[in-house]
Amino acid sequence: MKTRILLITVLITALTGVLPVWARGVTDDGKTKAVLITMDSIDEHWLKVKAGAEAKAAELGNINLIYNAPPGKVDNAVQLQMVEDAITQKAQILMIAPMHADALVPGIEKAHRAGIKVILIDTAANTDEWDAFFATDNGQAARTAANELGKALNGQGKVAIVNAQAGAGTTMLRENDFKDEIAKNYPGITIVGTQYSDGDKTKALNITTDFMTANPDLAGIYGTNEGSTVGAGNAIEQAGKAGQIKFVGFDWSADTKSLIERGVLLATMVQNPYEMGYQGLQAGVDLLAGKPVQRNVDTGVTVATQANIDSIK
Repeated sequence: MKTRILLITVLITALTGVLPVWARGVTDDGKTKAVLITMDSIDEHWLKVKAGAEAKAAELGNINLIYNAPPGKVDNAVQLQMVEDAITQKAQILMIAPMHADALVPGIEKAHRAGIKVILIDTAANTDEWDAFFATDNGQAARTAANELGKALNGQGKVAIVNAQAGAGTTMLRENDFKDEIAKNYPGITIVGTQYSDGDKTKALNITTDFMTANPDLAGIYGTNEGSTVGAGNAIEQAGKAGQIKFVGFDWSADTKSLIERGVLLATMVQNPYEMGYQGLQAGVDLLAGKPVQRNVDTGVTVATQANIDSIK
């Protein structure tokens, strides 16, 4: 019998490139192995996802949680290799925020076909081979941002978009739905362009400075993540245009809160990354136990302004 099982395991491994899930079992210490891969380990957004997953792991007590992230948000191949490593490490749960909607598909599908429970966090991928998805309704949040900015501008003026990753499912939704909402409801607003900062605050600052130089009459700016929002806000403040240029962004951190307090940032779309990590890991554990889970979970968004920042955590 043992020989037969070994032969079957070898055959499946040869065909798929990975061990079947029933051949992996648990880690040497008896704990379930879960791997969390985010886009980077710099933005507070991703650190909150990590904190949520760590809290759930501590609560459950039988989880070996491994966290990994590329040093930056510009190399899809690095994140894809991290997925391959998770498979090699015999992970049973893979929680991932795909850096690119297409580039991460081969790794995600390989993991799923190997029997790993795949939990998408924050960002979608162009495949159906995953088990659960915990994220903000980014389209709705982008439309809310568009209405916040459109109303502040009284429906008139030039607007620039400082986006994060070109091709990432989340950031492209935030860009495209924002554009659609502006076009639909604010015909007097012209979007002068979109530039991608990769979520890097310095790049976002330089991009915003260039937008202001090229458009001296720029009326508004929209940032699509924490890095883009902070960088753009710093550029607006350095140019002495706080309050003059209406500015709406995304994400919550000490920096975005400070920008609101100083009157630079009009509003920011606050996600709930902690819950993405916390609920995401629980879903992976439930799936391993054969329990049903909700496939798509909206973790919510709050609009932070000067009126309510003290109540936002």
